[in-house]
Amino acid sequence: MAEAQPIAPVKPAAPARKKRPRELAVIDQSGCTGCEVCLEVCPVDCMYVVAGPDYDVYKKLVEIDLDACIGCKLCVKYCPWETIEMISSDQALDVAREWTLRTVMPAKEWMKNSTIDTGEIFPTAFHGDNPSVP
Repeated sequence: MAEAQPIAPVKPAAPARKKRPRELAVIDQSGCTGCEVCLEVCPVDCMYVVAGPDYDVYKKLVEIDLDACIGCKLCVKYCPWETIEMISSDQALDVAREWTLRTVMPAKEWMKNSTIDTGEIFPTAFHGDNPSVP
């Protein structure tokens, strides 16, 4: 009889906050390799891996949930490809829409009414479920 595989922990929904940080981290997906270094350093687990076409592990991307980002800058500091930037909160939603190639959060405020391809969550040790949409 085969042993049960451990299940990845499911990230709880981000609590509502009173105001956004001054700056939010935004990924320019055109330079993202999906290496997941940012996921390892993010203290609030606000990043998701977007599966590549047909779950191609060589074409995955990372996307940041701007509703959960606290603006800590750790992902910017440790991204080996320098593809994450801190953008002022009042511009971050528009920049995220512009820089996103594939999303797992099409219902989020910054992705509504966009023509961006919708992908699927690529399971990682950090996330076992889809992001919550308020």
